[in-house]
Order: sequence, then C-alpha cells, then structure tokens
Amino acid sequence: MSAPRLLIANRGEIAVRIIRACRALGISPVAVYSEPDRDALHVRLADWAVPIGPAPAKESYLVVEKLLDAAAWTGASFVHPGFGFLSENAEFAQAVIDRGLIWVGPKPSSISAMGSKTESRRRMVEAKVPVVPGMTTPAKDADELVRFGREHGFPLLLKAAAGGGGKGMRVVRSEDEVAAAFERTRSEAKSFFADEAVYAELYVENSRHVEVQVLGDKQGRVIAVGERECSLQRRHQKVLEECPSPVVGPELRARMQAVAVAAAKAVEYESAGTVEFLLAQDGRFYFLEMNTRIQVEHPVTEMVYGVDLVAEMIRIARGEPMSLPEVLDPRGHAVECRIYAEDPARNFAPSPGVVKKIRWPGGPGIRIDAGLEEGDTVPLDYDPMVAKLITWGEDRPKAIARMISALQESRVEGIESSIPFFLELLADPDVQAGRFSTQFLDTWKYSGHRQPEAGLEDFALVAAALDAVGRSGRASLLGPSDGPSAWRTARPSYGRRD
Repeated sequence: MSAPRLLIANRGEIAVRIIRACRALGISPVAVYSEPDRDALHVRLADWAVPIGPAPAKESYLVVEKLLDAAAWTGASFVHPGFGFLSENAEFAQAVIDRGLIWVGPKPSSISAMGSKTESRRRMVEAKVPVVPGMTTPAKDADELVRFGREHGFPLLLKAAAGGGGKGMRVVRSEDEVAAAFERTRSEAKSFFADEAVYAELYVENSRHVEVQVLGDKQGRVIAVGERECSLQRRHQKVLEECPSPVVGPELRARMQAVAVAAAKAVEYESAGTVEFLLAQDGRFYFLEMNTRIQVEHPVTEMVYGVDLVAEMIRIARGEPMSLPEVLDPRGHAVECRIYAEDPARNFAPSPGVVKKIRWPGGPGIRIDAGLEEGDTVPLDYDPMVAKLITWGEDRPKAIARMISALQESRVEGIESSIPFFLELLADPDVQAGRFSTQFLDTWKYSGHRQPEAGLEDFALVAAALDAVGRSGRASLLGPSDGPSAWRTARPSYGRRD
C-alpha cells in the first residue's frame, strides 16, 4: 500500500521543513514550483514536483486552481500551506475541503474570524481577552480617527484591517498627522492586501512583542506551548526571536497562556496558531492578533519544549488527538536569527544571486532550517530568506554565546547576508541583558562591518596548504578524482506517477 501524499503549497525553507515532518510520519511529500524554483532544494527533496507557472506569485503560488490541480494529478490527499502566500486565506482552505482533500490548518471559519483585525478584536472583547483600546470597525474617514485620538490619546497606530507582516502600519503622534497618514495607510493597504480598510488603536510606547504558541485538536482540546520574545523588529518585521521571553516569569507565563487558550477557544481553533500580545512595561498585556498558521519562528519553541509542531498539525488534520500533555515546562533557552540575502551595510538592500559557497555550523544545540544549498540561486521574486539559524543552551547567556559562535562559523558567499548584522546586534550589552522593546532597532545603528572577504579566507587556506607541502615535501595535495559525488548529481524523478 502506497504512502499517503501531502501537497506543500509553498516554497523555500518552510517547504523543506514540511517535507521533513512528512518523512517522520511516513507521508510522501509533493512539491510545487514556479519557473525560477525548478531546481530549488524543496523540489529536489520531494518525491513529486509539479510546475505551476512563471515567477510572479500571482501567476503561480497564489493560483488556487493550479495548486488543487497539482494535488489531483499527484493523488495528494493533504494540503499544507506553510506560512505566507495562501496560508491564511479562508477561501483557499474551503476550496481544499470542497475538493475532498484534508486541509492541514484551522477551519476556514477560524481563519476568517481572525483574518480581519477588526473582527478579531470584536471576538476578543466578547471573550473578555484584554485588548489595546482600538476601533472594532474600519474608519470611515480621517475625522473619525481624530475623534478616536481625542478620546483615547495619542500616539495612535494606524493598521490595515486585512494586514500582516508589518505592512500597512503607521504611527501617528498628533491630530495634524492624521489626514496624510490615513491616506498613505489606505493606499498601502489596498496595494498589499487589495483592501483599503484601516483602523486605529492606541500605540503603547516601549512595549514588547510576546506571542504564545497554541495547539487545538478536533476533540476540542486547546493547549499553550510557551511564549516567544519577538520584540527585535525592523519596520514591524521580526529579525530575531527567542524562547522563553527574558522578561516573562512563571506567573506571567501562566496568565498569558490562559488568555491565549481562551482566545483560541473563542474561534473553535484547531491546528497550530499563535496569539500575539503587546506587553507593556508595567506587566499588563494586550491582544494584538492571531496568526492562523505555523510561524517562521516556531523552531525556538520546538527546541525548548521538545515538540514537532508541524507533525502535530498533520496529526490534528488527520483527526488524531494531539500527543502533548496539558502543561509543558520550558527546558533551557533558544534563539533564532533569520539569515536573509540582504546587505545590512546598504540599508538591507536585497542581494539576489548564486550562492557560491555555504558553510553552516554544527555541534550540540545548533539547528539550521535552510531553503537552499551551495550553487543554488536566491531569486529576486520572493522573500530573500536563506536560512534560519537556531541555537539552544541551558540558559539565555549560553544560548546567545552559542549563537555568536555559530554565526562566526557560518559563511555565505556570492551574495551578501545579514550574518554580520546579527554578530554586531548580539554583542550589544542591552540585547545581551534583554533590555529592549519593539522600538529598539528604530534607533540602533549597524556599523557597516562585514565578514572577511572570501578571497582573503581562500588565500589564507592556500598559504597554509603550500606551507604544509613545503614542510612535508609532498608533490601534490590533491587526491585522485572519482568525478562528482553521487549526492550532488542524484535527483528524484520529478512528476512520476505510480
């Protein structure tokens, strides 16, 4: 009897991560790919791979019918959306279900309820979940925002009602700024999300972004799996995450987890999800939003709590009860750095191109979630993430020290990467002490230091080798060549049918 098949409606490192979870569960992974992803790592690792169109996501990864046809053609019975793309699209989830397939995610009704920032706030107010003072319906005009500001105070945070990922957000510090900010935020909302609805909430200064991982199964059980610290952000986008938060103790953790579970139960949540909170300096916390998908930063939770969240999602989708106990205690500390193909010395400008050389660190407590290998190309068409580097330690200082060592050992050549930025950031005394907020990187400046040039490192290696030859008298350092190694030339048979 052949293994069940799961179609991964995504690309890059999350597709690779889902493939590995499939292997652990005896499921055959099916990849999809656009033209620039034809030779991507997730395609090479999958059992099946189906082309779905040209580079633009709107013509490939965002085309529902192409994804459903790929599932039908390969005989896949599951669909996992990963994160990004269609992962929080209720219509896609419903289309998967209507085709008789198993959607690896929450119910479409849960996605819809939490997909709108205003609707989710209304639901949370009904469930008595603490929320930042804010509007429960989109603003009709700038005057309505001014009236809200006069009632609750400034500064305000204008947000796209259908937004996410740090897009369509703007801080307004006075009445005079409202009109222009409203028009710009509406324009961004329409551009990014095809929905110009905008609402406002009170902007809590110097707060922290702390999120709680939740899991719910079809038996009605919902649990929390610790919290993550996500306050180090650039332009409202996370760059470094850790678990647990350095400012959350056992009592606060218990309260935040209880509220997160209540929020998930309010929308009858199934699968993995994340409830995000704003943590004020006085210890009060407020609901921000719920991400109805697996998060980019999920590995730090897995490292600290010893769970496989992606595998749990698949088990839950199959109708099985989750395999975790009601209460889990954290063990040690984990840190994640998102390694991007960006040049931090040039204001994080994209750096697409061929990765000529990769060297990742190894050893205890180190994990690499990568979406490419040496010789692969980072396309300009998609998110420029190269890999996620995660380290674990018995406590926070040890996890950070291990991360610094791992970053120093890492090498990505042919493109620029954010590795030097993280080395400098993690050396900052405030970061090491956990003294930061979501505004920390607004004023923190990267010095522009780069790693040693590849040529200098290669020169040093050659010099050492020549010195070794001189001392040993050997005529050659090169052994006999047996041609290219099998692991570099082997490729799965794409698109085969059994």
